[in-house]
Amino acid sequence: MTDDGGYREQVEDWPQERPQPEAVGAPRRGMSRTERARAARNKRRRRNVTAFSVAALVVVVVGAVFLGSRLWHGVFGTGDDYQGGGVQDVVIEVNSGDSTTAIGQTLANATVVANASTFVSAASGNSAISSIQPGFYKVRTEIPAADAVKRLADPASRVGRLVIPEGRQLDDIADVKTNAVTEGIFTLISQATCVDLDGGQRCVSADDLEKAAATALPSELSIPEWAMQPIVALGADHRRIEGLIAPGTWNVNPSASAPEILSTLVASSVATYEQSGLLDAGVAGNLSPYEILIVASLVQKESLPDDFAKVARVIYNRLNDPTHRRLEFDSTVNYALDRQEVATTDVDRGRVTPWNTYASEGLPATPICSPGQPALAAAEKPEPGDWLFFVTVDMQGTTLFTRDYPQHLANIEVARRNGVLDSAR
Repeated sequence: MTDDGGYREQVEDWPQERPQPEAVGAPRRGMSRTERARAARNKRRRRNVTAFSVAALVVVVVGAVFLGSRLWHGVFGTGDDYQGGGVQDVVIEVNSGDSTTAIGQTLANATVVANASTFVSAASGNSAISSIQPGFYKVRTEIPAADAVKRLADPASRVGRLVIPEGRQLDDIADVKTNAVTEGIFTLISQATCVDLDGGQRCVSADDLEKAAATALPSELSIPEWAMQPIVALGADHRRIEGLIAPGTWNVNPSASAPEILSTLVASSVATYEQSGLLDAGVAGNLSPYEILIVASLVQKESLPDDFAKVARVIYNRLNDPTHRRLEFDSTVNYALDRQEVATTDVDRGRVTPWNTYASEGLPATPICSPGQPALAAAEKPEPGDWLFFVTVDMQGTTLFTRDYPQHLANIEVARRNGVLDSAR
């Protein structure tokens, strides 16, 4: 049929063979054995290099993450926080200039808080922490950061705070008339070291401090070179360090030993004295810095602040008097007896001690107290004058100065009438 024949003719006109895909690269069957081996080795090498590169990259990434984590947690912690009331009491120190982060790190190092970051977060916005004073604070180990903030902000947590008033001496002294006891520097230090840890009180005793003052090597007590010779000369007398602990407010480490405490106080006091100009003060009067300190202690004990500079001048005038006039200060008699009395007895004035200026010429062997800055300034720069005598004539502290001895005797009578003196210089 025409239609079928036409169809068949069209089909017969189509190509009878399919186009074959073209080969890319050399046909595998056409490779020699050597070529096939080389290709296999190259493939394995590429696979190994790729695997090594991936492994190296993994090591680098893991290492970076690990080191970064260590650095981050070393500074900021892990983000964890302790729970509960803590394990045991501990004393930590806040240093001058410490930031909140530095305080947090101190707490973390002592295992008080889990890490610094939680403490910083808990302390954020707390003015008590931002203005915390340098010193020692009692806290507990393993407590929540918020609890640590609360404890540090509580004034009752501060320990080791020592206040030494001007004019105190190392030993306690008793008032002859009232029997009232004025606590000495050793007692004040001992009280400052007392801290209650887990229900038990720990203190460095005044006896231990006295023993350390007497027996420790001068180098262990931070004795300055300008005081070394008189210190050594007194041997094992604890009063050899008298005057070398300045009045003021100090921070005492309750966990330190007696020699360590004294060394810290002496070193800080010496720095304070030297900053005031003590090293240069004696040049004009041909005195050593240590002798200036002794004069300041006498000024502190013998007069009120308004008369400090005049009393200092009396001391220098007597020391320089060609007749070798003795100072004859009752305060130097009382010092060796650990007591306070306005007028001493003939028997007491006759006792020969390293300090009694009735029995010996010149200055006492050591300062007789810890002088304050005003007394020290007066010793460094006394008021001009020719006075050789002075006496306090009333209970308000009025003091009369003169160079004339008969006038001095008249002034003494005024003091007697007012009940200030029973006897006089």
